[in-house]
Amino acid sequence: MTGRLRDRASPPGHPGTNERGSVSILAAGVLVLAALLTLASVDVMRAVGTVARAQAAADAAALAAAQEIAAPTGGWSPADAAAFYAGRNGAVLVSCTCAFGSAEAVVQVRSTVALLFVGPYRTVTAEARAVNRRGRIGRHR
Repeated sequence: MTGRLRDRASPPGHPGTNERGSVSILAAGVLVLAALLTLASVDVMRAVGTVARAQAAADAAALAAAQEIAAPTGGWSPADAAAFYAGRNGAVLVSCTCAFGSAEAVVQVRSTVALLFVGPYRTVTAEARAVNRRGRIGRHR
């Protein structure tokens, strides 16, 4: 009986049980975790980029509407100008408080982001305000 126990014992230099191959399983787990974190970070970067592009579109739309209020060209309304410049910057105009004769233009735009890991599509909304002060047009948030 003691001979059988001795045969089942661990090889010399390896105390306890035989754990050969456990590093491969651990490495595979680390690689899966790294892949998941990479996908999540790609989604975060896409969302951050879309927020920046939406804000740029809102700024351009507000400035275009304020310019049309301050010096009308007669070709389009301030809301049309805001919608045009929002579209040129990859967004859709949601609302425009920009009537002729007012001193400011407040616009809200929406942009869509395609995410890989979190979900298919999300929308981002941005708002900007441009004020006409004594003939000078500037953007204010």
